[in-house]
Amino acid sequence: MGARAERWGLGAKLALVGTPFLLAALLSTMATLWVSWQLDGGAAAVNEAGRMRMQAYRMALAVGTGESAALPSLEREFEHSLTVLRDGDPERPLFVPWDARAQAHFATVELDWKKFHTQWLGPAPTSLTALRGDTVSFASDIDKFVASIETHMARWTAVLHLLQMGILGLAVFGAALLLFTGYLFVLEPVNLLKQAIQKIQGGDLGARVDRVTTDEFGTLANGFNDMAEHLQSMYRNLESKVQEKTAELEVKRERLEALYEVTALVARATSLDELAQDFSQRVMHIAHADGVALRWSDQENRRYLMLAASGLPTSMVKEEQCLVAGDCHCGTPSPSGLRVIPINKLETAALKHCARAGFETVVTVPIRLHERLMGEVDLFFHARVTPTEAESSLLEALNSHLASAMENLRLNALEKEAAVSGERQLIAGELHDSIAQSLAFLKIQVQLMRDAVQSGSMLEIRKVLEEIDAGVRESYGDVRELLLHFRTRTNTEDIEPALATTLLKFEHQTGLKSALVMSGQGMPLTPDLQIQVLHIVQEALSNVRKHARASQVWLDVQQQPQWRFEVRDDGIGFLPDLQQMDETHVGMRIMTERAQRIGATLEVISTPHHGSSVILTLPVPTQAMAEGRAQAPGPALGA
Repeated sequence: MGARAERWGLGAKLALVGTPFLLAALLSTMATLWVSWQLDGGAAAVNEAGRMRMQAYRMALAVGTGESAALPSLEREFEHSLTVLRDGDPERPLFVPWDARAQAHFATVELDWKKFHTQWLGPAPTSLTALRGDTVSFASDIDKFVASIETHMARWTAVLHLLQMGILGLAVFGAALLLFTGYLFVLEPVNLLKQAIQKIQGGDLGARVDRVTTDEFGTLANGFNDMAEHLQSMYRNLESKVQEKTAELEVKRERLEALYEVTALVARATSLDELAQDFSQRVMHIAHADGVALRWSDQENRRYLMLAASGLPTSMVKEEQCLVAGDCHCGTPSPSGLRVIPINKLETAALKHCARAGFETVVTVPIRLHERLMGEVDLFFHARVTPTEAESSLLEALNSHLASAMENLRLNALEKEAAVSGERQLIAGELHDSIAQSLAFLKIQVQLMRDAVQSGSMLEIRKVLEEIDAGVRESYGDVRELLLHFRTRTNTEDIEPALATTLLKFEHQTGLKSALVMSGQGMPLTPDLQIQVLHIVQEALSNVRKHARASQVWLDVQQQPQWRFEVRDDGIGFLPDLQQMDETHVGMRIMTERAQRIGATLEVISTPHHGSSVILTLPVPTQAMAEGRAQAPGPALGA
């Protein structure tokens, strides 16, 4: 026998119960149909025998009335009826339910037919006296044959009624049995499962399905019992698991808090010393270390400089202020990432400050930025410590934040240095292109003054003094103009206020009238672009002040389809092609260089005695430039 019992499914059980009733119903139905067929055949035979009796009377009437012409037809019909009753009719259910009595009566009818045919259907009879008696006797024998058939049919009718009652009883019993089977195999297991579920819902985790069958409901009950057992087991261990998950969440919370604190720390740090000291104290607290050292490496990773330390003896900090790679296990480049160094196994180390300080373990975490080693953080412990995977990941993440912060400080320092250098170059260019030219002119005039004094020519002395006075005034004006330029501020969204301020200051300085005309709506200029445009406009106004002898100045600004600035005056004008070496050449060079720096075009139009125009046309902004302008911040210009 097998290791496990044979499994009966719900379908097999229902089929086992219902198959006998199905077979019994099928057999009863077949028997009923067969009996009905027999009754149909007997009824047709009774009808045919009744026709024979009618035909006998018709033949006797024809003989009695002398209608001999109809006798052959009636004779053939009677013969056909006898044949049909004897052999049956294959075209319809007609047959005689033969038994001994029916066969005897049918033989009597056939014998009477022969006698009747010989006596009355042959030659014309001489006397009709016996015709009535023979006909009645013949018909009486036919009635007896019909009676025998009806008797047989009565028995089949009783059998049919019995079969019908049996089918009805079978149906009632089968329905009752199927209901009971359905309750036993379906409803009761479902009810037991429902009760167990209700107990589980009510808090009784020990509820089980007691009666387990071998069908599908048994499988369901086994599954429910297993689930209930697992649920009960989980409930028993729920408290310990909750504590375990709570501990895990606490560790993750501490890690997130540490990351947040370090992120905030590196974000607010303004100097490398401040960042290193704060970070070392913070990571010492996070790692629960007894000491920490933050070392920074040179480009070749040959030397490690201690930027900050916490919890270490002063002597140790002094002696390890600068480590050469290889002198100690600390300050040694390692491609494997975090290292755990047991102090008591460092017999070959040249420096044993850690052991003298009482430390048992050193954990070194490299500081990397884009796969480049920038330094390391050394964590010192008085006990033997091995960081977990989560702790190692946290320390590496903190060091990554530190590396990014240090790199940002370096980039910010370089950016400030570049900004200061650019500002110095700008001031130097402005001084060279304006005041330096005036000072060179004054130097020449001073030499001319010495020559005039030596010659004693008062006319030359007076002339040179006038030139010197004009040069000093020019230099003074240039200085004031430079101060004016450097103090002009741009607007974060629109250049119009800055242009209006520039024209207002120009009016106060020169006494000339000015007008600003803005047309169209364009994309705002970035602050850097506004600065260059303002410098070019201011240089053009400076040239008007110096050389144009104008009474009014106009500044026309067109914003679409591209920015276009035009400074025009009603002064004396000039011929640009014939005066390349004139003083205006210096201002033109300054404006041209600024226009080239921003990718713009500068055009000068002037006609003698009809004024001048300086036209600055900016390039058409692309979509990327427009998005950059929309997102760029707007720092102020000036000192």
